[in-house]
Formats: sequence, structure tokens, C-alpha cells
Amino acid sequence: MTVTEERPTAARSARRSTTDGPTKGAAGSANRLLTGGLLVAGLLVALVVLAVVAAASGQLAIPPAEVASGFLRGLGLDVGPVESHPRADATLWSVRFPRVAMAIVVGAALSVAGALMQGAFGNPLAEPSVVGVSAGAAVGAASAIVFGLTAFGAWTSVLCAFVAGIITTAAVYLFSRSNGRTEVVTLVLTGIAVNAVAGAALAFLMFLGDTQAREEIVFWQLGSLNGSRWDHVFVVAPLALLGVLLAARLARPLDLLSLGERPARHLGVNVERLRIFSIVLVGLLTAAAVSFCGIVSFVGLVVPHLIRMVAGPGHRLLLPASALGGAVCLLAADMVARTAVNYAELPLGMVTAAVGGPFFFWLLHRTRRTAGGWG
Repeated sequence: MTVTEERPTAARSARRSTTDGPTKGAAGSANRLLTGGLLVAGLLVALVVLAVVAAASGQLAIPPAEVASGFLRGLGLDVGPVESHPRADATLWSVRFPRVAMAIVVGAALSVAGALMQGAFGNPLAEPSVVGVSAGAAVGAASAIVFGLTAFGAWTSVLCAFVAGIITTAAVYLFSRSNGRTEVVTLVLTGIAVNAVAGAALAFLMFLGDTQAREEIVFWQLGSLNGSRWDHVFVVAPLALLGVLLAARLARPLDLLSLGERPARHLGVNVERLRIFSIVLVGLLTAAAVSFCGIVSFVGLVVPHLIRMVAGPGHRLLLPASALGGAVCLLAADMVARTAVNYAELPLGMVTAAVGGPFFFWLLHRTRRTAGGWG
């Protein structure tokens, strides 16, 4: 009696699951799409608001309305009365706007580089500064300054940082591989070793260089957007934009790789080619960020994880949302660095590390707890 009563119940449950499954799946997909759209819209609004507030903040306070009108006047549009302060427009277009633009570009580049490394290596702790890629790229840029390399003009330091970032990323990838996978402990220890070697190289370059070169190397180590100019933005922005657009094309292969290397290969993904291409893009994005602004740590670690918590792990949304989130994060951090202390500026790398360091400790603890060990 029990068996005959249970079978219809099981059958009804099976029919209910088959009929409800597609509906629930479609509803879940719609919810994810709605969440993703709201997230991107919210990040865009936050980015615009923060950009206006950042441009208005400083020793010369400029009302946000005048920031907007000054921006339009700079584009050649007649928007009515002249600004209240005689040097407001000059301050905005020569100092504030280039710095805001650089913060947006660098934040987007570092965040996308972090998301790309985490997806390609299948490791939640991968990030350019954690594994030493930023320090390696800084060594390349510092070498160009110390040895007076000017063959490509303003692009020379970028190209040197790009080559050094590629070499460092490749070294981290090769040394952290074991038995066909990237181990957490090996990745972290490799990053410690790479950062130590890069620190020694930077110290040696400071020893070789003159006073101006030493000041620039210290500037890179601390990280700062001070002195950002439009010609700097015009060098960094095309590289960062190219890297972000190429990274967006890897969304589907990275989603398949998250299933595991063997399933990804069965689904037509060339895993090694994908990782090599990802290494090139990470080097490109990191070099673009480091070349003029120095080492800004933890942006690429914190932002992609926060985006995943809200919108899930799908890279089609993760990569563009990380770009927006990184821009918002670095813009806010730079505003804090500029305004936290009167008549002084905190190092930008210190501000991001003060937030990212505790987050990294939490992530280490969470990874160990969920993985059941450090295998």
C-alpha cells in the first residue's frame, strides 16, 4: 500500500518539477537580467555623480552646477553666465577633469584585469598587485626613466611597463601551476616572491638614478593621480579601452572555463590559448594603469568580488560592470586622498590598500573555509 501510494506522489512531483522547472529557470534568468541592468544603471549614475563631486572638490571649491556648465563651455556650448570664480574653468580643464578622467580609466583597467585573472586562472585571489604584476610593470616603467629611454616619447614608459607586465604575468602563471591547476598557496607565495624581487629591482634603480628619478620611483610605489594631464590620459585611455573591449570578447570562453578545464576543452575552448591571450590583456591593462599613476593595489581584487556578490559569476555582465565599479571605486578613493587632510594629499595606493587589505584577509579566510583547506 505504501509503495503504490508513493509512486503517484513521486510521479506528481516529477511532473511538477518538469513543468515548473522551465518557468523557474526563465524567471531566474529574467531576475538576473533585471539585477544586471539595475546594477549597470546604478554604477553609471554613481560614476556621473562622483565625477561631478570630485571635480567640484578641492582647495578651490566649485559648485557642482558650475562644474557641469564649465564642462559644456569647454565643449564649445553656450550655457549662459560665466563662472563665479575667474579661474574656475581653467582649474577644471587643466587640473580637475584630467584627474577625474585618469581615475576612471585606471580604475576600469585594474578592475577588468583582476576579473580577467580570476576567471582565466580559476582563482579568487588572483589580482595584478597581489601576484606582483603591478610591481613588475612598475620596474619596467622605472627602468625607462632611470636609463633615459625616450625612443617612443610619452609611450616609452608605457611600452616598457607593458613588456615587464607581460613577463611578470607569464612567470606568475608558470610558477603557480602544479598538476594542471593553479594552487592558492602557490599563487600567493609566487606573488610574495615576485613582489620581493620587484622591490629589490626598484631599490637598485633608485640607487642608480638621480634625485628626479628617485622621486618618480617613490611616486610609483605610493601611487598617485597628482599631476595627471590630458596628454597622459590620451596615452593611457586607448590602451585601457582596447584591453577592456578585447576582454569582453572572452566572456563566453571564461564562463565555459569556470566549469573546469576538461569540460571547457570538450566544449571547444582552447584553454592554453585563452590563458595566454588573457596574460597579454592583463599585461596591457596593468601597464596602462601603472605607467603614469604608479602602483594602486587591491582594486582588481575587491571590485570583481563585490560585483559577483550582486550579479553572479557570469563574465558577460561581470567584465563591463567591473569596469564601471573600478572607475567608481578609484574615483572615490582619489577624492578621499585629496580631501581627507587639509592642504595635503594622501598616497592613493595607501587609501586603496587600507580598504583592500582587510578584504583580502577576509577572502583568504573564506576561501580556506569553503575549500576545506589549502590544497
